[in-house]
Parts: sequence; structure tokens; C-alpha cells
Amino acid sequence: MSERAEKAVVLLSGGLDSATCLAMARAEGLDCYALSIDYGQRHHTELDAARRVAAAQGVADHRVVAVDLSAIGGSALTDAAIAVPTAPTEGIPVTYVPARNTVFLALALGFAETLDARLLYVGANAVDYSGYPDCRPAFIEAFRDLARVATRSGVEGTPWEVRAPLMHWSKAEIIQAGVRLGVDYSQTVSCYQADAAGRACGRCDSCRIRREGFAAAGVPDPTRYVPD
Repeated sequence: MSERAEKAVVLLSGGLDSATCLAMARAEGLDCYALSIDYGQRHHTELDAARRVAAAQGVADHRVVAVDLSAIGGSALTDAAIAVPTAPTEGIPVTYVPARNTVFLALALGFAETLDARLLYVGANAVDYSGYPDCRPAFIEAFRDLARVATRSGVEGTPWEVRAPLMHWSKAEIIQAGVRLGVDYSQTVSCYQADAAGRACGRCDSCRIRREGFAAAGVPDPTRYVPD
């Protein structure tokens, strides 16, 4: 990227949505810095996936920051004693991690300020998602407003932007866009309980949404699943 290119920090989980979001930011000519969070999740294969995606897309820098949310628990993704559901549930599911996106965006905000960047990208989606409250437009708008009053640059009058370009897209639309941008989805991991080799369980909510998305997009599913 040119030294004059505008900088952006992209939250990169290693999943399908964040990989697409990163590709979209790069396609806009932005100088992208990826940030992944080791938050005490059930498996680290998604962080391995994030490293693969970051390398493949040639980001300017990729940071992995550890913030152990398992210390407060309250989620099937951070507490091994809570089972990951294998069928759709009503309301906000137990895979919701309390305050996760708030914490993630706060870290991205701090990273961005050290880079003199004013753009944050996150792959939040309010269509094909699991009912998480921190994946809604209202949350993104509220965090943008927070960034403008909670940072030195914001107080000094430089506006922050928090972009969630996938917010209103179906999973099929996201996949189709990613394919056009050259995203290799075989590098990504979306499963809530992938094994040590990165193979998906094929039964959790995230696996179901991902599989249905590929089918609806008319794109072969490259996901590696654990044999039945």
C-alpha cells in the first residue's frame, strides 16, 4: 500500500465474515491493520485461521491481543461447562459472550489511535446471525459516538468511523462478495467448537448458518468437517 493510503484497523476473528470484511477494506484501497483477540475461547484454531487470512491478504500488520473473557464466563464459548447448542434456540443463545464486541472494538480503537487511523472495520451482521445484541446497527452507531468522545483525536475534532459493511447482507451475499474479491474460505474457521485440526463440528448454529450460506450462494462449501 502507498504511504498515503488511509489506515484502517480491521477486527479479524478468522471466520468467514471478518475475512470478507478485510477483503472489502483492502479493495477500497485502505492500508489495513488486522487485530485478533485471544479471549479464552473454546479453541484457538480460529486464531490460526486469522493468521492465515492476514498473511494471504497482505495486511500491513496483524496483532493478536490476549484478554481472557473466560475469567467472567457466562458463555458456552468461554466456559467448557456450558454445552454448545446443536439446534436453533429462542432468544439470545448461550454462545453470546457478554460484552465481547464492546471489548474488541475498544481494543481496536486503542490500536487505531496509536496508528493515527480513523477507521474501524468489523464484520458484524444483523441478518444471518445468532441474535447477539452487539451485532446490531444501534450498537455500532453507539460505539462510533463513544469513540468520538473517549479519544484524544475525537475530542480534538477528528471524526471516527466504525464501519460494518456486512450488517444488512445475507450470508449468501457475503460469500458471493468474498468470492469476487478472491477470499479463500477454506482458510477460515466459523465453528463454535472446531477440533484441534480446525475441522468444524457441522452441528452448531454457526456451522448451520455457514453451510446454508454456501448452498444459497451456489458456491461449493470448502469447510472441513469432523467425520460423523
